[in-house]
Amino acid sequence: MAAVSTNISHCRIFVVLIVAAHVFCCGATDKAKDVYIVYMGPLLEGEYSTASLHLSVLQEVLGKSSATRSLVRSYARSFNAFAATLGDEELKIIASRKEVLSVFPSRTLKLQTTRSWDFMGLTQAAKRNPTVESDVIVGVIDSGIWPESESFNDTGYGPPPTKWKGTCAGGLNFTCNNKLIGARVYNRTSARDVEGHGTHTASIAAGAKVRGASFFGLAKGKARGGVPSARIAVYKACDSDGCRDHDILAAFDDAIADGVDLITVSISGYPIDFEKDSVSIGSFHAMEKGILTVQSAGNNGPSSSTTGSLAPWLLSAAASNTDHDFVAKVVLGNGMTFIGNGINSFTQMNGTTFPLIHGGDASSTSCRSRDPELARFCAENCLNSSLVKGKIVVCDGSEGWGEAFRAGALGSIVLEGFTTDQDFIVVLPLPTSALEGSQYLVVRSYVNSTKNPRGNILKSQIMKNSVAPVVASFSSRGPNPIAPDILKPDVTAPGVHILAAYSPVSPPSHDPKDKRSAMYNIMSGSSMSCPHVAGAAAYVKTFHSDWSPSAIKSALMTTAWPMNAKKKEVSFSDVYGEGEFAFGAGHINPVKATDPGLVYETFIEDYIKMLCSMQVRFFGTCPRESKGSQKDLNYPSMQVRVETGKSFTVEFPRTVTNVGIANSTFVSKAITDSQINVSVKPSILSFKSLKEKKSFVVTVSGKALPARIRVSASLVWSDRTHNVRSTIVVYTPNS
Repeated sequence: MAAVSTNISHCRIFVVLIVAAHVFCCGATDKAKDVYIVYMGPLLEGEYSTASLHLSVLQEVLGKSSATRSLVRSYARSFNAFAATLGDEELKIIASRKEVLSVFPSRTLKLQTTRSWDFMGLTQAAKRNPTVESDVIVGVIDSGIWPESESFNDTGYGPPPTKWKGTCAGGLNFTCNNKLIGARVYNRTSARDVEGHGTHTASIAAGAKVRGASFFGLAKGKARGGVPSARIAVYKACDSDGCRDHDILAAFDDAIADGVDLITVSISGYPIDFEKDSVSIGSFHAMEKGILTVQSAGNNGPSSSTTGSLAPWLLSAAASNTDHDFVAKVVLGNGMTFIGNGINSFTQMNGTTFPLIHGGDASSTSCRSRDPELARFCAENCLNSSLVKGKIVVCDGSEGWGEAFRAGALGSIVLEGFTTDQDFIVVLPLPTSALEGSQYLVVRSYVNSTKNPRGNILKSQIMKNSVAPVVASFSSRGPNPIAPDILKPDVTAPGVHILAAYSPVSPPSHDPKDKRSAMYNIMSGSSMSCPHVAGAAAYVKTFHSDWSPSAIKSALMTTAWPMNAKKKEVSFSDVYGEGEFAFGAGHINPVKATDPGLVYETFIEDYIKMLCSMQVRFFGTCPRESKGSQKDLNYPSMQVRVETGKSFTVEFPRTVTNVGIANSTFVSKAITDSQINVSVKPSILSFKSLKEKKSFVVTVSGKALPARIRVSASLVWSDRTHNVRSTIVVYTPNS
């Protein structure tokens, strides 16, 4: 994973940092203390001061004066918790109190358009309910927002919905409007986005329509969010250092109480227990209030069991590509042309050629003394600026562009690698084209055999990608290590090369020496797929305002495009962490999700039964009748981990609600792998009215499976108008 982390850092596609956030010192002689979150469950009934309760708990342990210094934040609007700086002994005492459900360190997590909505079928001509849409409030927990962006212009908007209970507390030099109706900031001076990330995600989910948006002329078109008429409320819990758990919880606490309809959180980390995860806890309380939370799966792929978005009550989004790719052509002085990968917005090279030089021929003195071979890769501090100025550097390393830029080269031609392959290209601070191996060798040969080699890197063009959608290599995978019988991620959506609004004060390449300013930028990551799913969920809600979070989630999952053998993904089908562990139920289809036919609804008591079976009690005390398991949860997909080398028979009880046609009959069909058998009882469901519920049991059986294998199938309920598809996965552990 080391190489992945290095590459990812260049494009601000973020991975989690497993450390406690903020170290506070309480005096020159005191031992350093970390911030911990003390979670006490739901708000207590009756009139009382939650903040006073939190302070009294601390006072009993720390004393009056120390308690005041220790308390970082009270959460008292939507749930009962507080954050405080604690030492080891204080931590043990507080954790032992009966009213405390969990105590965990405040980690620092990392943040994880024009064409993408059309690709998913949600075109400008799609049916909409503009009046209802304008009453939908999308809460965005991220790095803030650039309020002056055209994507948040409020022309034509009326006042905020009457249900809105929030405020515009964006801090210094920040103004809201009737589109951007709310802003809050935590431990920072302003909700203004200086990273670009929050502005990008907010505009993907609910940005207004903007004509002629582009990245310096690239990907030009009409930028728009999934619900362009919806309102936006921003909660700035993140900055360049990441997102601290205690700030994330504060954002959830406020967003729930403010009255948002849906929350999008493009923040993720590595797997962690539900009771120690701020997003799991916050989204649980949001679900209690009828608010669906959508979270990015993470960018720690392609390794298995890397997704940190694991709770069944939230919707987890993997990242995949669209049918458009960016290419940057290389033209040599001899007329040969090569199609490389690159997002090159620069035009200074068009119409002429420039000298080419190989990195090995431009080595710096310090580099030669370390290792002469490093220069050919254009390794850090290995290029002589005087030798590369005004030239295009040819680098054997995929990230040689960074040293070429530092040394002042005009451009770079690099060997294709992780951050420069067709799957995933980042915006770079200088003209760059990444060539696959055979093409690159031809360029190398030309440079070595020509007295005065010259070349050109053309401005990028868009080429059709006929095999999309394919899950991106960086997108985090399952299986779920916390709840092994719950399939995660849930769905996939566009997260590669997405054009959306951006902060003009943040360099588009994220390199501080990049002096360009852009109002729209092209970014990749599950951070981008997350607001696509959130926008789709909000779109479904405009047609079904009374649907529960689980009903909306079910509609998106059971109507998703199957990712099957016809897609490029099948080339990885024998890899443990691919297939359904990469894309879940499939690729979202927002328009189809408005009419799913049947939905699998899950309610708080169902989740509590499941959590009790896992001996997790962050919600309070388990009821006496709390029989249940992960397999029993009324989830739209079905997954089970079975023992290696043993035959198995597993039952999945499920209940569906009719939301299609009043008088209808659904017939089941199982599409199975030869290694498992799937049966359904009853196999036919007849409904006489809308909202009527019917139950059935899916039985999955098979003979012994080897270690580390995934076998998939699907169950489809059809009434000849609707096809309600549930993914079925059976797998064995790593060993």
